[in-house]
Amino acid sequence: MPPRRAAGGGGAGTWEWVFAPRSRGERRYWLVKSEPEVFSFEDLLAAPERTTHWDGVRNYTARNFLRDGMKLGDEVFFYHSNAAPSAIVGTCEVVREGCPDNTAFDRDDPHFDPESERDDPTWYMVDLRAIDRLPRAVALPELKARKELADMTLLRIGRLSVSPVTAAQWKAIVAMAK
Repeated sequence: MPPRRAAGGGGAGTWEWVFAPRSRGERRYWLVKSEPEVFSFEDLLAAPERTTHWDGVRNYTARNFLRDGMKLGDEVFFYHSNAAPSAIVGTCEVVREGCPDNTAFDRDDPHFDPESERDDPTWYMVDLRAIDRLPRAVALPELKARKELADMTLLRIGRLSVSPVTAAQWKAIVAMAK
């Protein structure tokens, strides 16, 4: 199901389709971004059980995707941002659904948020497990050049570190990576 545009046409759009009830066994698709110097796909592959908490997200829209959208078994593109080139480099899967982000409660963590409370958390995280590297990284200019990806959230709202991907976009990008 494609993203719907907000009234007025020029807005960021809405994501009702992301939060809509799912049919039994339905899988949805996502993209997460990280600077490779901070945490790369290679770091994820090297992590115990190839799994990590996707924590430290401090954007409300991205938080809502983590908390309410991402479900067990959903597939996720891993995107290296601020890289040469910025590109989708691998795939992951959600292995634990949204739960409170513990970094928000840790005074020694750079993502500490004194306003977030354990009994009413502001920030959420999921656990991701690496599936595999893409056969070929798909760079941002390639994504921008494809008409069928024009409505992709990454291309419309680049600041989001977590964003939805439609099934059609997922299939197109997987094909581009071959």
